This record gives sequence, structure tokens and C-alpha cells, in this order.
Amino acid sequence: MSPLSDVGRLRLRRGAVALAALVVLASPWWARLIASHLSFFRVRRVEIVGIRYLSPNDILTRLRVDTTRSVWDDPTPLEQRVAAHPQVANVSISRRLPGTLVVNVVENMPIAMVSTDRGFLVFDEQGRQLPLDPSQVPVDLPIAARRDTTLFRLLARVKAERPRVFARLDDVSRIGDRELLLHFKSLQVRAMLDVTPDRLAEIFPVEADLAKRQARVAELDLRFRDQVIARLQ
Repeated sequence: MSPLSDVGRLRLRRGAVALAALVVLASPWWARLIASHLSFFRVRRVEIVGIRYLSPNDILTRLRVDTTRSVWDDPTPLEQRVAAHPQVANVSISRRLPGTLVVNVVENMPIAMVSTDRGFLVFDEQGRQLPLDPSQVPVDLPIAARRDTTLFRLLARVKAERPRVFARLDDVSRIGDRELLLHFKSLQVRAMLDVTPDRLAEIFPVEADLAKRQARVAELDLRFRDQVIARLQ
């Protein structure tokens, strides 16, 4: 008989792994307990999925996993350690046999920055301060005058429903309790606090039309229902 090729050996190995996994999964709990002591199922690899702002080292440091751990061990303590990170909204850990842990992370996404004496602080839509340093981690976010959860939730809606509007927004602040002042690059806009993302998007065709007329716009006003009032320079 001719020796097995590399491809043949790889297929046999994959088949053995699949068979071992099927046997363990189909067995009672005590069989998994026994399997957790087998070197075949020791953790040899950790895959981290879903991170955007966090570094893999942040996750690995909190996991504190080494090759003495089995993929069959209860992942709950690992999930709790990762979930304690303020940047993490949710985490779940699954296994890929024989020796890989897959860490699925959902981050708290930044929505705005606030300028302070300590520099820029980053917040999510719930008003939570996130451990992100804009000087170290690239974030392209509007600047808010202060921590304002109502305003942050509006920004999150705009980002989700009208990302083009959000991308052009430089800064936003409240005027009194009900009004907003927004700056879109070179364009200043006034609106009410309950303005919708679709309503904000109405500024773009008006801006384009005024540009064709070579009109210099000082401000667009959305505070009046079904109207966009342009104040010219």
C-alpha cells in the first residue's frame, strides 16, 4: 500500500476530531467532565471576534487563559472578566474543537466627544464614559458641549438612520432646553431637540440649491415645521 498523502492525513485528522467532538457532545455530562482532563482538548488558540476599538491584548489580559485550561471548562468566569471592561457591552465564548476558544465581543460604541480640562472624553449613547483616548485611538465623532444623554441618543439615531448626516456633523450644543445648534463643516443649523434624522437630511438639497445660486449661507433654520429657512450673509 502507498503511504497516505498529506491531504489524506489531514482528512483523517479532521475526521477524528469531528468524531471525537460528536461523541463528547452526544455523551452525558460526566463524559464532558472526563474530556476536560484530556490534553487533546486543551486550549491552544483564542480567537477574538467583533472588536473595533479594543485591542486583542485587552481581552487576553482579562481572560488569563493558558494551556492548562480545557475548552470544556465553564466559560462563565471568563465571560464575566471580559464583560467587566467598560468598553464591552456583551460577550459570549464558544468552543471550536479540539482546542480553540472563540470570544465574541460586542462593544459599547462611541457617539460623541466632550472637551474638558483633561482633554477630550468619549461617551456612548447612554452617557457612559468610554476608556478611549482620541489621541491614541482614531475616532471621528461630533463634539458635544457637555455630557447630555438626551443629545447622545439623538446622535445615535442620526448615525443609525442617516450616516451621511452624522459623518458631516462637527459639533452640537443645546440652546436652552429645547433648541440645538449644529455645525456641519461650514454650515450652521438650528433645530429643535426633537428633530428627526430625516428632517436633518433636508439641509443637503437646500444647501446644494443655494450653492448653485452662489448664495452665501449664514445659517439654516429647521425649527419651523415643513420649512427650511435660509439666512444669507
